[in-house]
Amino acid sequence: MITARRRTNRCSLSVAAATLLVLSACDDATGPEDHIVEGVNLTLLFAEPSQAEIDAVADEWSSRDVSAQDYQVVASADLNVGEVDVQVRVVSHTVDGVVHYGAIMVPAGAQPGSLPVLVYAHGGDGGVNIDETLGLLPLLLASDVQSFVFVAPSFRAEPLVFEGMTYLSGGPPSPWDRDVDDALAMLNVVAATVPEADAERIGVVGFSRGACVGLLMAERQPQIDVVVEFFGPTDFFGPFVQEVVEEALRGSLRDLPALEFLNDQFIQPLKNGVLTIGDVRPELIRRSPVYFAERLPQLQVHHGTADETVPVGEAQRLIDVMVLLGRGEPDFEWYLYEGGGHSPLLPGAIDRTRAFLSRIVSPMLLAAVYH
Repeated sequence: MITARRRTNRCSLSVAAATLLVLSACDDATGPEDHIVEGVNLTLLFAEPSQAEIDAVADEWSSRDVSAQDYQVVASADLNVGEVDVQVRVVSHTVDGVVHYGAIMVPAGAQPGSLPVLVYAHGGDGGVNIDETLGLLPLLLASDVQSFVFVAPSFRAEPLVFEGMTYLSGGPPSPWDRDVDDALAMLNVVAATVPEADAERIGVVGFSRGACVGLLMAERQPQIDVVVEFFGPTDFFGPFVQEVVEEALRGSLRDLPALEFLNDQFIQPLKNGVLTIGDVRPELIRRSPVYFAERLPQLQVHHGTADETVPVGEAQRLIDVMVLLGRGEPDFEWYLYEGGGHSPLLPGAIDRTRAFLSRIVSPMLLAAVYH
């Protein structure tokens, strides 16, 4: 079974707890330079996380159970995708007591253990339409459709649509956080039920919200070998989220995926005194891949400089952190597209993605990157 594991040493929870207590005690304290909006001290809320806070989140991650129970195939179909015969299965299982749905596509005639696993982490908050996703595969993978076991998880409280049927995953929504639990549980389903899959070769490609999910997946699961991320948020302490939160506190909500959730669950309760800064900061940290970037595997980043949904500064923040860690080609690639928007159809991006993902098709090619 694939389990969520850590790449770093554990720290004392008492240290982290003490840090959070200090932050909570400071909720009402203000300084002359503090930026306060609607009674919320944004200077304290968005202060750079301490190592103790980061380690406390990592410790909590390591305690989560992402095993998949009560597995069932609820629908299946033999289809042709990009001139490749495949079997598509919609499966259900429970993770942490929540019923979850995902889809698995297996090329016909594949030998046991012969195919790497590729996870598609979708963007937006409207769920995942498998019919549309299968239509994208030939564009993304070309003839390599036959070279992967393809996995598309829904996220909790979201629909998965396949051949006119809708399957609704349970539980309360938890964008960017429990999304990761759901996707990791799907990997456990594949490892246990798809003999053609080689669970030692795993890639993730994610878009927008799903790009952040893909980064966090890899930071929690060292068995993931490559990640391709398109225009995802990377730092919930950065200027983009600060601006969005300030607007929400003042009563203006941008049209952004999952922002209503953040507003209802964290921003307004913070404004109303139901939650403290010490309560909310861990929620921001566990959605911020940059603070765990030393755990990332081989990574490729794509972002347009004119993206009006997720600004390019989110990519630049991740790039800066990776470079500071000494990461670069061939295991870390980044592409910023002048004038590009919030779309995967950036010039050359699909070809670069396909070439990067081909690393997990060949174990020798994957290993060669590190030598």
